[in-house]
Amino acid sequence: MADRPLIGVSTYLESGARWGVWELEAVLLPAGYPRLVRRAGGLAAMLPPDEPEHAAAAVTRVDGLVIAGGPDVEPVRYGAEPDPRTGPPARARDTWELALIEAALAARVPLLGVCRGMQLLNVALGGTLVQHIEGHAEVVGVFGGHLVQPVPGTRYAAAVPEETFVPTYHHQAVDRLGTGLIASAHATDGTVEAVELPPGSGWTLGVQWHPEMGEDARVMRALVNAARTG
Repeated sequence: MADRPLIGVSTYLESGARWGVWELEAVLLPAGYPRLVRRAGGLAAMLPPDEPEHAAAAVTRVDGLVIAGGPDVEPVRYGAEPDPRTGPPARARDTWELALIEAALAARVPLLGVCRGMQLLNVALGGTLVQHIEGHAEVVGVFGGHLVQPVPGTRYAAAVPEETFVPTYHHQAVDRLGTGLIASAHATDGTVEAVELPPGSGWTLGVQWHPEMGEDARVMRALVNAARTG
């Protein structure tokens, strides 16, 4: 295994983005993700949406996988009707990232879901989502923050054992946990803030907040270490 493991990170797909004189369809990733991967000791590679049958091949080429934050998961994916406050679907991302998650779980490639990525992990394992909660995205387009309390004895608690103030921006959350998942952190209002698979199921963790927007690299470092050791 390389000293700096290769960490694949899923991307946004936007119909129009501007840079210089151009406005074109683009795949995007906030710079915080590759910066955090680098700080944690890894190398970042972008994995833009592709046909789902290519997901397994993509996963075999990386040492670890991050499913990035982004738009709401389409409610049809977990058998629900859309709430009026649920955002427009990102079907290409849903299809591709669900395939990436399934491939990573099957191959036991270390997997970290961030915000939407945690929610999609839950959906991939048969769980459901609360389509709107208050208090976790106070100002549109501005990251907020709140305290997160780890559950003792979990993988997340091993990486971050104390209560921590985390950067957050979401209006949806885990409802029914997916098969095999356990809650490993909570907000003070009881919202599930981290989920994981137990030991023996491969290194899999989802966090509801945005570590790429903060200074604490411990969650990403735990992924990179798992990717380094296999």
